[in-house]
Amino acid sequence: MDVTIAVLWNWNHNGMPQALGISSSMKIETLVVCNGKHAMGVEWSKGILFLREAAARMRFRRENTAINTVGIMCDFVCTRSSFVAQKKLYGYLKARMGTRYPSMFEDDVFVESINIAKLHVFAACLSDLTVHAVARVASGGALEVEEARTLALHCHEAGLADNGDVLPDAGTVEAWRSAFVKRIADVHWQNAALAADCFTESPKALFKWAPIADELKRYDREIVENSIRFAFGEVTRSFRERAELPELAQDWRAQSVT
Repeated sequence: MDVTIAVLWNWNHNGMPQALGISSSMKIETLVVCNGKHAMGVEWSKGILFLREAAARMRFRRENTAINTVGIMCDFVCTRSSFVAQKKLYGYLKARMGTRYPSMFEDDVFVESINIAKLHVFAACLSDLTVHAVARVASGGALEVEEARTLALHCHEAGLADNGDVLPDAGTVEAWRSAFVKRIADVHWQNAALAADCFTESPKALFKWAPIADELKRYDREIVENSIRFAFGEVTRSFRERAELPELAQDWRAQSVT
């Protein structure tokens, strides 16, 4: 399984950075704190950015386990949605800002804008990847329309719950839920399994929410939107190779009966 290492840091009593642990959960960005506050400063920002980018590259093949239960599938959808959202958002910001990228993290307003953006992009990625994964299961496991719909709702809700401690206000999260319910009401699951148009929300969200001035962003739409589509290519290939579709459908039916 492809994993991403995230190093958790705090400041010790001597004012030096101290590693608290390593996580491969690929949940929403871990905060760097200093006495309960976000750590700022150009040098520390540069160091943290280096660690973040190095961690994103430290991907290794640990195992290639089958995705054969609904729980494993939901975890796959959630973690990959988080990974793609953060990778493409930070990648776009770095490309657009160039050498000013590290220093921008001294600006509290900019940092808050990033925090807002990454959550909205994550929600869109979760919506897209859930539809794709469930469509594959519905097609390969012969799920009925209602079975596919309830599986999609379950998977989407699991992704939100896994990141519940960092999600925005309840009203925003409820709006995400409502939008997803409306979206899957019109999904033709068999067609969605064969098409690439499941990934429609995340490109729009990345372009909309990235904290870049509109007069600059307007030149980037095609490149930015295609970048996140391409990033999902590797994720969907991994799911295709690992997912045991009849077993996933059977597991969902078994859960629905109990």
